[in-house]
Amino acid sequence: MYRLIACDLDETLLDKGRHVSEKTRETIKKAETNGLVFAPATGRGFYSIKQTLEELDAANKAAHYMIGFNGGVVVENQGPTIIKDFPMNFETLARLFEFGSNYEVAIHLYTFDQTYVYHSNPDEDAYLLTIPHEKRLDDDFGFLKDQTCYKALFQNLDRSYLEKIEKEMPLDLRESLEISYSSNRYIEFNPKGVNKGIALQTLAEHLAIPMNETIAIGDNTNDLAMIRAAELGIAVANAVPAVKEAAQHTTNANHEQSAVAEVIESFIL
Repeated sequence: MYRLIACDLDETLLDKGRHVSEKTRETIKKAETNGLVFAPATGRGFYSIKQTLEELDAANKAAHYMIGFNGGVVVENQGPTIIKDFPMNFETLARLFEFGSNYEVAIHLYTFDQTYVYHSNPDEDAYLLTIPHEKRLDDDFGFLKDQTCYKALFQNLDRSYLEKIEKEMPLDLRESLEISYSSNRYIEFNPKGVNKGIALQTLAEHLAIPMNETIAIGDNTNDLAMIRAAELGIAVANAVPAVKEAAQHTTNANHEQSAVAEVIESFIL
């Protein structure tokens, strides 16, 4: 019996309009009445998924949870209350910013409350239209020194260009990071060992749910760690090849066709 699902959001749970389908909402709600814990697991922060939590009827609710910043935080929605967090030190954040500034990328820096976007571009501005953030028009990030930061990322629509950046990163910096990709536009950076898989294990332990009662659903390489950590790792039909290879099951439906509802109907209900 599966009691805990960790589910990626963009290109997995959400359609291209960033909504949860009515079918998926109803299916999750039915499973929750039978004891399932459904936890969104995203690269974004708590406040940037407010719309999703509201659609899931999980906003500001006790016994409802989310994993943010690719595993940087595990949160109970009521409050919100941080159960466990895995911050990035400021020195690493500063090195990433300075390194990324040499490339044609938008740079995101994350605290719990805010996403700061530097060197943005018209395409990224349009993509972020419905996601809360602060667009910075300068290179000042020193104010973050006394704040807790969790993640950084670089954005460019050319995946091969992002991969080139990873290869050109100084070895000591690269080896200090957990590096993944998402949405075919981002290369994402967490401290080494911080990922959605560790966060899933942390949440399962908090809930006293054995890992053999967990499912993880995802589409991109920032989901690989939780796909591998869960008892049942599932790739949606639109997932990248690496995720399909790691998963035990791939859905027939893609994220536009209520793939998560298919998973719950097949393995929970």
